[in-house]
Amino acid sequence: MVKLDYDDILKKYDTKLKEKIDSDSFVLSDRAFSREYEIFRNELLNVNERMYEKFAKFFGKFLDIRPKEKDYEKLKDSIRITHLHISPEDATAFGIISGLGIILIGILVFVLNLFLAGKLLFMLPTIFVLAGAFLIKPISYMPNYFANKWRLEASNQMVLCILYVVIYMRHTSNLEHAIKFAGEHVGMPLSLDLRKIFWDVETGKYSTIKESLDLYLENWREYNLEFVEAFHLIEGSLYEASEERRVELLDKSLEIMLQGTYEKMLHFAQELKTPITMLHMLGIILPILGLVIFPLIASFLQGAVKWYHLAILYNLIFPIGVYMFGMSILSKRPTGYGESNILRTNPELNENDIKPFFLGMIITMIFLFIGFLPIILHFTNPQLDQASFLEGSPIGGKLLDYKCSLENGAETCIGPFGIGALILSLFIPFGIALGISFYYRMKTKDLMEIQKNTSKLESEFAGSLFQLGNRVGDGIPVEIAFSDVAENMRGTPSGNFFSQVSLNIRRLGVDVKRAIFDSQFGAALLYPSNLIESSMKVLIESARKGPQIVAKSMIAISVYVDRIHNVNERLKDILSDVLSSMKSQISFLAPMIAGIVVGVGSMVTTVINKLNEQFSNVQFGEIGNAEGTGVGNVGALADILRIEHVVPSFHFQLIVGLYVVEVIIILTILSNLIENGFDKLTRNYHISKNLLFGTSLYIIISLIGILIFNVLASGISFVTGA
Repeated sequence: MVKLDYDDILKKYDTKLKEKIDSDSFVLSDRAFSREYEIFRNELLNVNERMYEKFAKFFGKFLDIRPKEKDYEKLKDSIRITHLHISPEDATAFGIISGLGIILIGILVFVLNLFLAGKLLFMLPTIFVLAGAFLIKPISYMPNYFANKWRLEASNQMVLCILYVVIYMRHTSNLEHAIKFAGEHVGMPLSLDLRKIFWDVETGKYSTIKESLDLYLENWREYNLEFVEAFHLIEGSLYEASEERRVELLDKSLEIMLQGTYEKMLHFAQELKTPITMLHMLGIILPILGLVIFPLIASFLQGAVKWYHLAILYNLIFPIGVYMFGMSILSKRPTGYGESNILRTNPELNENDIKPFFLGMIITMIFLFIGFLPIILHFTNPQLDQASFLEGSPIGGKLLDYKCSLENGAETCIGPFGIGALILSLFIPFGIALGISFYYRMKTKDLMEIQKNTSKLESEFAGSLFQLGNRVGDGIPVEIAFSDVAENMRGTPSGNFFSQVSLNIRRLGVDVKRAIFDSQFGAALLYPSNLIESSMKVLIESARKGPQIVAKSMIAISVYVDRIHNVNERLKDILSDVLSSMKSQISFLAPMIAGIVVGVGSMVTTVINKLNEQFSNVQFGEIGNAEGTGVGNVGALADILRIEHVVPSFHFQLIVGLYVVEVIIILTILSNLIENGFDKLTRNYHISKNLLFGTSLYIIISLIGILIFNVLASGISFVTGA
């Protein structure tokens, strides 16, 4: 009797089983899936979050302060949600030390200026001290900001997450594999959360996947109850003995997710109009209109307000305020809706090509050189300060027009006030906008073409899957079914995709899996869509269970995709009013109003300049008593309206122009967040378009306004008497 070696037999069939699983399944093993958690965590955290984590841990070694219990629990939850490896005490220490550091910088600026320059400088140190005191609390609560950002990003993928889980569980009732399947396709950052579920089991924190999943879902109960309920229905389907009842629960879970998302977005859109109107009026329109009277205000205040004060207010404080107010509005945005991000789900497409960056920098530097020529010419050749600009024309004036005077034996020059310098200054904001626009255009042009083609394919993919399912259900082999569907949909993106699959099968003699997913010639390479990839993987996996399972799976996926598409279109229709209002602000209203303000501001400055020149020519001694009284009043007016106290038109336009560039970028980011979620590719593409159009409109209107209003100002003269 032959003695059997049981170990050899087990080893033999274990090897065959592994080979079978490796070749026919796309689901990673538990250990491989969870091991990727740390890798994905390090890749997902951006530079700011990684730097914050390092500094918080470092400062936490020197200061151990526990926040209030309520704040402590919120910080703890936020740190867990964002996967940061710090404690609430570390976050508090970072906020306190950072705030005190800013205050210390302000004190040092004051002391150094006092002892080295011998002057009392109050404005800049006061700004530092107030900023440091104000920022202590917000910096301490940075994890809460990261958590809100994380929720917004993760929530955009929740509908797709439920879709992938339901798709997989329709043909294989296995929760672990379904979560892995969703984690492989749903994209960051939600896929990191799904990996964390397995990581917690792997490290022994929880004993089962269900326990780890249930505790993870508790984080979303307050923010997205539909997501929690949908997953619980999916879990409930595992205990159903009837196949019909099991599939019904899976369908119900997706229905709850879609309906809940739609209702929440409906209420959000209804409540969004008033805050967005306030954002436009208080953050953009009124500040720009307020600049019209600023030249007069600066003159009345006898030069107490300088151009750099205006720059700090309009190019730093107001943009930060507009962005923070806009993000506070979007923090109330419902979870569970958003388009897929091709860069986040397919990071291999995000090429770090530095060529567009350098080309953009070269363009910007050329325009900056032209724009700063008035300052360069003043220092290189002061003789040009009083050179004429368009002499003899209705708008004739001076090219640079610096106002120089002797103070304490040293010559001090203020300016430029000339119309030539003002026109040249328009090149500065245009150059900055053109450089940024060119950079983003070069980075996104090819990728947007891929995304557009992929979107077209996804929009009609539901019908293609339905046809494919029907063909396979009629008993036609999958390989032939691809050819039939490609023939029926010839000339469409779906037809091209199925035709490529069929071509690979016939010409190269490969199976369906390689025809679609081969790294060299697979049809999926031409359409980097997770929806298409996951659908084809379900097809290949379900093919092992028979053609009827394939047919049911494909038809079910087509129904799901069609339902999601309908909900997305309804949501876009709801948000159309708000989005059209924001887009009109970006492309038309804000640049137009700012351009008119620059024209009016230049006219006011020109009028004050001309009046000052004419006041200086009045000879008081040659006029009689009655007239002398009038001239005395004129002299008092001349002391008030001194051109030296007015913000130079060069600096004024530069401040307004940079503010327009910042506002366009901020509003584009906010409108893209409302419409597409955290879609980086679409955001950058829209920034490139809006910056170029909006800034060009601002430059054109500013130039026309400067010319027209200065023609009007050139006719103003001061008459001293007969």
